[in-house]
Amino acid sequence: MKTLRPILIADDNPADVELMTAALRAMKLANEIVVARDGDEALDYLRTHAKPDSRVQPPPGVLLLDLKMPRVDGFAVLRALRADPVWRHLPVVVLSSSGQERDIAACYESGTNAYVVKPVDFQEFIQAVGQLGRFWAAINQPVECTS
Repeated sequence: MKTLRPILIADDNPADVELMTAALRAMKLANEIVVARDGDEALDYLRTHAKPDSRVQPPPGVLLLDLKMPRVDGFAVLRALRADPVWRHLPVVVLSSSGQERDIAACYESGTNAYVVKPVDFQEFIQAVGQLGRFWAAINQPVECTS
């Protein structure tokens, strides 16, 4: 039986977090949803709660990552994860309001698995996040994170 892995959301916008959570629940995913309000919280969560050799819970199945956050932004989180042998294979989906080509290119060059511009329309946003969650948390077969 496949272990349910948490879905980690790193986003500083409470409204977007609420919509993402609702969308994931609407897909009837049983995965725990963990929310980090900025990149520093996301990295702290990975270092302390989901570290493979002393894990309190399984590592996330996916990180839904916003780019524009206080303290540590999404670009820095992505670079830190890809530089860390433990987390370099963690699936990361950037969900950003930025559709700028330089942001998209920088994310792919830094190792993101997918880049999605947050739809402005409420229903499109819910549908997009639900589909992402379903694929990355339920269908995708991740590489085991190891220390």
